[in-house]
Amino acid sequence: MRVILLEDVKKQGKKGETINVKDGYGNYLITNHLAVLETKGSIKVLDKQNKEAADNEKQILTNAQELKKQIEKLTLEFKVKVGKNEQVFGSISSKQITSELKKQGIEIDKRKIIIDVPINTLGVTNVDINLHKNVTAKLKVRLLK
Repeated sequence: MRVILLEDVKKQGKKGETINVKDGYGNYLITNHLAVLETKGSIKVLDKQNKEAADNEKQILTNAQELKKQIEKLTLEFKVKVGKNEQVFGSISSKQITSELKKQGIEIDKRKIIIDVPINTLGVTNVDINLHKNVTAKLKVRLLK
């Protein structure tokens, strides 16, 4: 029996794949809404869904690239307290960067901001922001006295 998976099924396949299974297991998958029987109509529906998903992915990628251009033009400035020898008290967190970007009109999830080393020195530091699996923006963060 050939079925089209509606969900990921462990050790069988991923959503949208067409697989060949024994009749009993195929009935189990169909009754639990994990798969549908492969027919001409179901293949057309699957093709349409795959095309819509591809178009949606292209749109998301385009939006991420435009957002990258906006972010790379910015330099966020933070005023911090410093002690002797220009040593900064504390460091800048991803939450602070997110709130500052929000003031600029850019909504970013703080988990997408990658801070490899703490931002605790005066001057400019580059911070990576993962906007998409293929798009990473570099944001300049400047600490001032």
